[in-house]
Amino acid sequence: MTPELRERIRRTRRVATPWRDDSTRGTDGAHLDGLLEHWANAYDWDVHERRIRAFPWVTAGAGDTELRMIHQRSADPGAPVVVLLHGWPDSVLRFERVLPLLADVHVVVPALPGFPFAAPLTAPGMSVNRIVRVVADALDELGYSRYTLSGGDVGGAVAEVLAGEHPDRVASLHLTNVAPQHAFAVDPARLAPDAAAYLARAAQWFRTDGGYIAEQSTRPNTLAVALGDSPAGLAAWLVEKLESWSGESAFTPDELLTWVTAYWVTGTIGTSFATYTEPAALPARIETPTVLSVFAHDTKPEPRSYAEVFLNVREYVAHPAGGHFAAWEQPEAYAADVHRAVELGTQS
Repeated sequence: MTPELRERIRRTRRVATPWRDDSTRGTDGAHLDGLLEHWANAYDWDVHERRIRAFPWVTAGAGDTELRMIHQRSADPGAPVVVLLHGWPDSVLRFERVLPLLADVHVVVPALPGFPFAAPLTAPGMSVNRIVRVVADALDELGYSRYTLSGGDVGGAVAEVLAGEHPDRVASLHLTNVAPQHAFAVDPARLAPDAAAYLARAAQWFRTDGGYIAEQSTRPNTLAVALGDSPAGLAAWLVEKLESWSGESAFTPDELLTWVTAYWVTGTIGTSFATYTEPAALPARIETPTVLSVFAHDTKPEPRSYAEVFLNVREYVAHPAGGHFAAWEQPEAYAADVHRAVELGTQS
């Protein structure tokens, strides 16, 4: 880690708030102080950078369509193909613990445009739909004409659109949530009672916890200045989400700081807002066979009746542990559900 970053962290100017140690008001102040102390004095990014660089990285495309990907090949040339799609506020690191559990399939993990480890994003227009085209073209360049898509958050929306636009290529889906954009286009009166109740719970979540969405989607430039210049601000913004959206003790301090440092060293916090700022067009319904994994501590776990409005849910798997970053938190359960989806794909 550079001396400049350590010095920035040590010179953090904390300002008082009446709610410093109230975690319902954001990042706990004492907890953040401990993380910043560790980041400035003990954390060793170089160790983690070497591990990340050692992944089997490949690049496809050129110019503003370049896509960097982890490409883990199976020993079996004819093995099925699985594409793992991360979300925000994470990166390909979401799937680090799952990769060893998927050695029987070819695995592609794109660093989605605008996110850590991706090629620099220099122009506007990187919506979910644009990312779909970049990913589809890159997979075609790798020689993969049919695959299972797995992901959640932004990656889940990418998977849904890609399946809708290229049903001949997507054999099956494995999702950890339904794309949240669907909630704004459905009439609650036409839903089953538990699905309508879910929409009410989701709306309450957006009111109490979704303020970051409003800021990232409407004023990304303003926010990018603050988070791109202040390591402490970046850590506060990201750690709040990483910890509150996951199960208890999902991350050690070093793991949290690795995910945060990935954004700092790549300078991608501002460009990671692109999929919030650029509108997405989702299919009304997708007929691709789908496994939906619902993890108990995710932000808005959906009932099956709601998911079935938009997806061809063949298997609905409820997990008692794990949250928004399930591939990291519960890798064995996640990998098992990926294999369920692969099996569905071989039958379709």
